[in-house]
Amino acid sequence: MNLKAIHYATGEPVSICMEQGVIKSIEPVKSENRDTSELAIVAPGLVDLQINGYAGHDFNQVPYPDKMVGEVIRKLWQEGVTSCFPTVITNSDQAIQEALESIALACRQDPVADHGIAGIHLEGPFISPNDGARGAHNCDYVRPPNWELFNRWQEASGGRIRIITLSPEWPNSAQFISKCTENGVTVSIGHTSATPEQIAEAVEAGARMSTHLGNGAHLMMPRHPNYIWEQLAQDRLWSCVIADGFHLPDQVLKVVFKVKGAQAMLVSDAVSLSGLPAGTYTSHIGGSVVLTPEGKLHLADNENLLAGSAQMLLRGIEHVTNRNLAELADAWDMASVRTSRFMKLPTAAGLTPGAPADLVLFRREGSRIRLERTFKSGKQVFLREET
Repeated sequence: MNLKAIHYATGEPVSICMEQGVIKSIEPVKSENRDTSELAIVAPGLVDLQINGYAGHDFNQVPYPDKMVGEVIRKLWQEGVTSCFPTVITNSDQAIQEALESIALACRQDPVADHGIAGIHLEGPFISPNDGARGAHNCDYVRPPNWELFNRWQEASGGRIRIITLSPEWPNSAQFISKCTENGVTVSIGHTSATPEQIAEAVEAGARMSTHLGNGAHLMMPRHPNYIWEQLAQDRLWSCVIADGFHLPDQVLKVVFKVKGAQAMLVSDAVSLSGLPAGTYTSHIGGSVVLTPEGKLHLADNENLLAGSAQMLLRGIEHVTNRNLAELADAWDMASVRTSRFMKLPTAAGLTPGAPADLVLFRREGSRIRLERTFKSGKQVFLREET
C-alpha cells in the first residue's frame, strides 16, 4: 500500500510504501505544479502508557464481559491509539489477579488484543496509604511491596506486566525496585508521600518514570523540599503528565516540558467513561459523577473534585499545541515515539523505513485534530466515514 501525505514533523509531502506490516520506504513528493492542500498529515500511531478503560469498558471491573479487551483495542483505533498498556489499579489481591488473567487470556485468544497491548501497567497497590497522595485508590487494599505477591500476579499476566507504579516510602522499597528492574519491569513513582531521600534511593535502585506527575498528590505540601520537585530534579526520571486541560494548569505543563525535554511524555489515564456522551454517570470509584460537554469528569456534588480523566491522547496533543506549550511534532512525539522509545518498543523508530507500519492520518481543523485513518501493522483498521 502506498500513501501520500504531509509528514507531521517536516511539513513536506511524502510517499510512504507499506509492505508486510512495515514501512518499506518514505520518499519526498515533488510538489512543483502539484496541489498538496488536500493531503492529510501522517504521523506515528499513538502509544498510551496508562489507560484504565474506554467507551464504557473498564479494565478494573471483574469479571470482564466476553471479548471486552479486544473491543477496547478496536475502539482505540478511532482515537489513533495503536498500542497501549491497560492499567490495573489498587484492588483486592484476587481482583487484581483476575483482571491480569483476563487480559492474558484475551491476548492468547484474540490477535487484535495481542498486537494492540504492548504490556500491562500495574498502578498499585504498593502506593501511599495517605489521603491525597493515594488519590481515588481504595485505602483498604493499599499495602507495602511484596515480591512474592507480585510474582504471582506476573505469572497470572503471562509475564505481561511491564510497568508498575509504586511509592518508595515503604521500608525495603529499594530492594523491591531492584528486583523489578532486574526482571525487565519498569518502575514508576506515583501516588507517593516519599521524602526526597526515598525518591533518590528509588532512582538509584532503578526507578525510571513518574506516573501522572502533579496528580495523585496532596492538595498542600511543603514549599520545598517535596516529592514533586525531587522527581523533576532527578535526571534519570521520565515524566508522564495528563494534559487534558483539567488535571494540570498550563504553568505546570510548561515547567515539566522545559525541565524534562525529551523525557516528557503524555498519557491519557482515561477511565471507562471516556468516549461516552456528556451526562451524569455512576462510577464504581467516585459514585455519582458528571462528564461535562467540555470533557471534564468531576464528582456530582463537587465540581472542583475530578473523578478521573475522560479525554484521550488526541485531546492532550490539542491542548498543548493550542496553548502554545509545544509544537505539533513535539507534542505528537510525546504521545508516540517517546513513549515507544522509553518502553523499548519497535515503534520507537517512528516514520522510518523498517519500522512497524503503525500510522495515522489526520487533519487540523481550527483547534481540533480530526483523525481520518488508522493503520496497524500496515493494515487499515479505521476509516472515518463522512456524514
